[in-house]
Amino acid sequence: MRCLIRLGATGRIEVVSPYDAVTQAQLRAIRPRGEWCGHRRCWEFPLEAALALQTALAGRFAVDPEVEQWLQWLRQPLPPLPPHRDLVAAAALDQPLADGRRLFAHQRAAVRWLLARRGAVLADAMGLGKTLSALVAARAMVRLADCRLLVLAPVGLHDHWRREALSLGLQLDLHSWSRLPAGLPPAGTVLIADEAHYAQNLQTLRSRGLLRLSRHPRLRAAWLLTGTPMKNGRPVQLYPLLAAIDHPLARNRHRFEELFCQGHWREQGGRRIWQASGASNLAELQRLIRPLLLHRRKQDCLDLPPKRRRLQPVLLEPAEQRGFQHRLEQTVEAYRRRAARGEVRRDAEVLAVFTALRQISSHHKLPAAEALIRSLLAAQQSVVIFTAFVASARLLVERLGTGLLLTGAVPVPERQRRVDAFQAGRSPLLVATYGTAGLGFTLHRARHVLLIERPWTPGDAEQAEDRCHRIGMGGALTSHWLQLGVADQLVDSLIASKAERIALALHRGEQLLRRRSLPAMVRELLRHW
Repeated sequence: MRCLIRLGATGRIEVVSPYDAVTQAQLRAIRPRGEWCGHRRCWEFPLEAALALQTALAGRFAVDPEVEQWLQWLRQPLPPLPPHRDLVAAAALDQPLADGRRLFAHQRAAVRWLLARRGAVLADAMGLGKTLSALVAARAMVRLADCRLLVLAPVGLHDHWRREALSLGLQLDLHSWSRLPAGLPPAGTVLIADEAHYAQNLQTLRSRGLLRLSRHPRLRAAWLLTGTPMKNGRPVQLYPLLAAIDHPLARNRHRFEELFCQGHWREQGGRRIWQASGASNLAELQRLIRPLLLHRRKQDCLDLPPKRRRLQPVLLEPAEQRGFQHRLEQTVEAYRRRAARGEVRRDAEVLAVFTALRQISSHHKLPAAEALIRSLLAAQQSVVIFTAFVASARLLVERLGTGLLLTGAVPVPERQRRVDAFQAGRSPLLVATYGTAGLGFTLHRARHVLLIERPWTPGDAEQAEDRCHRIGMGGALTSHWLQLGVADQLVDSLIASKAERIALALHRGEQLLRRRSLPAMVRELLRHW
């Protein structure tokens, strides 16, 4: 095995060498401490240990050229940033933008908060103007520290970022989450990661890429924007974001998961598996992350018209009910036959069956959805429909004979044109899938939003509703949740449980929640079918 000091995928220093007692003792003595990564067969150290490593292993280990470059930058650090008061003054918070807009009070507070932190998560609720707040803060950094501005955002939001940057006279280097840059330029860079919950899984390339950029020696600041920092209600999803802003809690992943994720070892198939998918000590977690994570709800910042949720059970005619029940039973029986033949994967197959049940339920809810939509359109109301299934969206538009369709098959430029047509009142109805319209678009003309079924995570359901519940809306918003059968009931109860857990971790917390996993709940549902 070659002795090598290299740069890892997450921007940490990796030391690779065959076992040698003297070298191992030297590595254990390095500060800041490193840790042994068994699956990669190497030691891993924070960048701050690079100079100590090079000294301790002098001449015996080859040094990767990229590590050499980072070490050179460490020896020649960027000049210090101006004082906070000067940065706030450069932000010109009281002056109107080029298009005449003025920042709201909560946005001005967010700018001051960001400028006081080199790493931060701005986790305000959707619709509170995080994009503009981050750009105004970045403009102050560009003015006084000669920084470059790099923005990571989903492709569908790039036009929005360009428009907002143009209103501030800013030039930005815009990248999608699917194509992150490998490094940063020698000059200082402010990194803004929009929809940062895209990087909530450390096993994905985009999470590793974000960490690599956030640990770059030429980084001035890393500001992460997301309205759902714990999208699925699990603290383990928060860990990559904390690591990207160099929060002290994220410097020991095992300890973090032990304290806040119910991390423990369990036996599976004769192997020890580390399990960390729970939640614990949420009040303590909330207290510790508060200095670097700003989470405000709309009711804390704005006097918006109310949003009301209305649960609407769907009642089927006897013949329709028999057909619905027959299709469900066929799906479950097919699953049982596969299970008896040993063809079923423990979790994946269960969730596939559950998705099929939800799709059947979605199809049988369309007549009720159609009747409700027709009554709302007759009352001159603007309506947005969300569904998880493209087939349901297309069929609903065909049945109604009107409305704009917004799915992944629609080209990106055409999506914005259809949204603009809805916002301008040229069509009172927009039918969309969660994955396409649940992110980045403003649909505040709607007075009603209809969720034919709900996503499995409260973050996605909230995102969809808040496309309509935003600054500029002209009246109250009613969110209709159609519910048919046990599959809908199970998902809705799961959303309520996850939403409570998220609330405990982000802005209050006195109790420990215990929630069963979705696969376990579905398996019990199938057993008692």
